[in-house]
Amino acid sequence: MHPLNALINEVKRCTLCAPYLTDGVRPVFSVNASARILVAGQAPGRKVHETGIPFNDPSGERLRDWMGIEHDVFYDANNIAILPMGFCYPGTGKSGDLPPRPECATAWRERLLTQLPKVEMTLVIGQYAQRYHLHNGKQSVTDTVRAWESYWPRYVPLPHPSPRNNIWLKKNPWFEHEVIPRLREQVKRILSP
Repeated sequence: MHPLNALINEVKRCTLCAPYLTDGVRPVFSVNASARILVAGQAPGRKVHETGIPFNDPSGERLRDWMGIEHDVFYDANNIAILPMGFCYPGTGKSGDLPPRPECATAWRERLLTQLPKVEMTLVIGQYAQRYHLHNGKQSVTDTVRAWESYWPRYVPLPHPSPRNNIWLKKNPWFEHEVIPRLREQVKRILSP
């Protein structure tokens, strides 16, 4: 068995967070050694937990629109890996979903990332992924996304595409005018045969 396939099977059997997950364990991610784009998100939401399909919700629709790609392209693991900071739905808090459980990143993230040698660009979505991948400390998501060119083209910091961020998008129109067109061009370039 290929080392990545063995690792995927191991991660899918993971129960490290079981005591903390009110909705149960269900790791949701998608990786393939040939992937050229990595989507580094936060953690699955309730709908994703129920279906087992990453970004199978309004956030995913917006993310695919930002990338300028169709559903079938997004879910082709040969091209796009989807690896959230936490693999299981963390549950609901007072103002939305709880943060991703930290156990996943500690136990699995580096092991999985080393199996993705062809990744040319990583979409770094939200504060937890940005702190991990960009080592930006306590910098706000807005400041990190505003500084997107300093990470380009290897990393693209993005706000979460959730409808809950509609207010952020209205307050920061530069994001859709400056970042999205460049993101679409780069995605097209990377995925072109």
